[in-house]
Amino acid sequence: MTTQGTLAGLKQRLVARALAEGFAAVGMCAPDAIPEAGGRLASFVAAGRHGQMGWMAERMHWRGDPAALWPQARTVVMLAEAYTPDTDPLAVLQQRDRGAVSVYAQGRDYHDLVKKRLKRVGRWLIAEAENVSVPAEIKVFVDTAPVMEKPLGQAAGLGWQGRHTNLVGRTLGSWFFLGAIFTTLDLPKDMPEQDHCGTCRACLDICPTGAFPAPYELDARRCISYLTIEYDGPVEAELRPLLGNRIYGCDDCLAVCPWNKFAASAREAGYAARIGAPPLAELAALDDAGFRGLFSGSAIKRIGRNRFVRNVAYAIGNSGDPALRPAAERLAADPDPTVAEAARWALARLAE
Repeated sequence: MTTQGTLAGLKQRLVARALAEGFAAVGMCAPDAIPEAGGRLASFVAAGRHGQMGWMAERMHWRGDPAALWPQARTVVMLAEAYTPDTDPLAVLQQRDRGAVSVYAQGRDYHDLVKKRLKRVGRWLIAEAENVSVPAEIKVFVDTAPVMEKPLGQAAGLGWQGRHTNLVGRTLGSWFFLGAIFTTLDLPKDMPEQDHCGTCRACLDICPTGAFPAPYELDARRCISYLTIEYDGPVEAELRPLLGNRIYGCDDCLAVCPWNKFAASAREAGYAARIGAPPLAELAALDDAGFRGLFSGSAIKRIGRNRFVRNVAYAIGNSGDPALRPAAERLAADPDPTVAEAARWALARLAE
């Protein structure tokens, strides 16, 4: 068999193995398949739309050019892992005395789950390549390295970046994580996916804070996911009422996508909702130890107690529920100045 035939067969077996491991879809592209990404990233950062996410500006050369990240790589294997919810994630927004937590953070931390699966597939790939006398090296990435997963996912045919800038797949919907395996193997590449948004504006129109200056453009500084997860310090007063009861992330633009009717089902039990919609009064009472205990093994843990409780205070202010006043009063004396200020804002809002 020719080398080309050997690699084609290896790719076919790799896809089958990845699907058997629990991934929902697999696609492959060249490391240099996203030449426009670097320029778009530079424009995004130059406009200040990355906010406090300094890591986006750091190592921008690597982030915008996967071929520079590891010059020996010949193929980027992109893998999608579904975390599709069983219930409507927007329903909780009507429960104003409870906190709305993004679907992706309802279960165990996806970084841990996806990375373990990626490593198993990667080890299998190295062994399988050795069996056919083709040397192989790999590197695996899950949202923790300067890798632009979404444009690579589109280049590998998994989906397209919708008007909300997130990846959407015709057989995946919106609810999936992305992982990447860079390899020195020159595997056959897949065709990139085309845009299938058509004239739909659902994701743009539902955004509570107007975080999309134009279709396919995001200003993170107005995005609720950014404000509740990445942003450190007091949120601008004009944006606080728009947060509603969202205390960690926001799913609005994902949830309304019509392609979700084709969404792949979640296969990983670890993504099952275990956090739910906790009462704001209980969350407001968390100290650091209580926070770490409640969110052990969760992606929520990484933002720390103070930022999380700051979000809870804003939600209390937006609840319109006078029964939550005692919780806000206690937080007004919090040793963290940002939490205390958020609680005072909540008390003033409840008094309106």
